[in-house]
Amino acid sequence: MKQIKENPAEKIELNQFLIFLMSIASAICAANLYYAQPLLSNLSAYFHVSSTVIGISATIIQIGFAIGLIFIVPLGDMVNQRSLIIVMLICSMVALLELSFATNIIWFTIGSLFVGITSIAQMVLVTLAAHLANPASRGRIIGTVMTGLLIGMQLSRTFSGIIGTYYGWQVVYQIASVMIGILIIIFYFYLPQSSPGTAMSYGKLIASLGSIVRNQPILRSSSLIGAMMFASFSAFWTTLSFLLKSPVYNLGAQTAGILGLIGAVGAIAASIAGRVVDKKGYYFTLTIGISLSIAGFMCFWILGDRMWGLIFGIILLSVGVQTAQISNQAKINTLDAALRSRNNGVYMAFYFIGGAIGSFLGSYFWGLSGWTGVCILGITFQIIAAVTHFFGVKHTTMAQN
Repeated sequence: MKQIKENPAEKIELNQFLIFLMSIASAICAANLYYAQPLLSNLSAYFHVSSTVIGISATIIQIGFAIGLIFIVPLGDMVNQRSLIIVMLICSMVALLELSFATNIIWFTIGSLFVGITSIAQMVLVTLAAHLANPASRGRIIGTVMTGLLIGMQLSRTFSGIIGTYYGWQVVYQIASVMIGILIIIFYFYLPQSSPGTAMSYGKLIASLGSIVRNQPILRSSSLIGAMMFASFSAFWTTLSFLLKSPVYNLGAQTAGILGLIGAVGAIAASIAGRVVDKKGYYFTLTIGISLSIAGFMCFWILGDRMWGLIFGIILLSVGVQTAQISNQAKINTLDAALRSRNNGVYMAFYFIGGAIGSFLGSYFWGLSGWTGVCILGITFQIIAAVTHFFGVKHTTMAQN
């Protein structure tokens, strides 16, 4: 494997404007994946399909994102990352626009797949930020860009819930397309160039992912934990609109969107969790994250028919999942530095595949046994994560933290 060494002379110090721009861009790109979740009950009525069928679209968009993580993000090691980001933003803009004109569930599902595949610019941005940052400030800068990504995940539900209620779901995706178009223009003038990091062929780069997973048990366990945590998270947010629409609440997409604001506290928790990881180690913080997430689902199960119980559960789940996410990423970044980009790509691919599974099974279990079924499903995912955390890998490295 021939590596192209970084040339310090090519380093560009990231100014605050560029860091802020990358953070906002990550938020906008991440939001593309979650606009549909508060609108699923509306979309179900619009396309005249069941909750299970419409849940497939939420599943497909995350599967598409996982495909992009595996087959497109690695290109950032081979080509100019600025060019890759701009090309993917153009493709994303077109996919969002096509989705807004879908006239049946088939075209909506196909559009969802392509929106997922083309929304990977956010992950290339994280890699570019790491490439351009000075080593002394790299962690802080990556954390800032990742915070934008996490905020985008949560506020997308607020945005789509409110806009979708008053103007229709089509307008949500049309506005999203315009926002991506504005990003393309700004990035064309302000985003710096970057040199490729490896001279490997595309085929060899993709083929190396299998051995990376086989040879790193910590990566495997972290990926499974991340997948199960995000599966429970997605199962909740995918079915929340159905719960709010039910006779228990008789509320709509707007309320689901407002609750997304409460979920945004998880993004704040992410920055705090990062500091706790530095002091207490990632094993400790991951234990806290899983425990909070289980408590959140217990709250949904016992108190989910009361708004205050739902809000408290959302806070517990959001803080727990994001704390676990930061802990997992800290863990895998202690592995071979030469494989860092691909390790993160593999981890995030598992993460969003887990999200896709959670979205699909959440809709299925809602149709099967209502809110109780969703809560049991979420707790089951969390138990798998907990068992993997405590018994999946001998924590030799963790004990040193």
